[in-house]
Amino acid sequence: VQLQASGGGSVQAGGSLRLSCKVTGANFKIFNVAWYRQTPGEQRVLVAGISSGGNTNYPDSVKGRFTISRDNARRTLYLQMNSLTSEDTGVYYCNRDSESSLWSWGRGTLVTVSS
Repeated sequence: VQLQASGGGSVQAGGSLRLSCKVTGANFKIFNVAWYRQTPGEQRVLVAGISSGGNTNYPDSVKGRFTISRDNARRTLYLQMNSLTSEDTGVYYCNRDSESSLWSWGRGTLVTVSS
């Protein structure tokens, strides 16, 4: 399975970004998938998840600001991020929403939010 995230960049606090992640080599539509964020010296943390049926879950830190979606026909996962803060800075990755059955991590995309 190959995972390729894109769409990151540098924005000012309060700005927005939309991330995309193309998934190849897997039957994307049957998997629960998620976005994760990693900052230097820290483990990756889940910031948004979406089930194969479209149910979503978010930690309180991003609830109401981030929206995860998926396009099964394009095998692509999206993350709309609004009202960004410096706490959202990090490298964003996509993967399965499963602690025990992750795919190999692909290339992430860097998001930098300046205050």
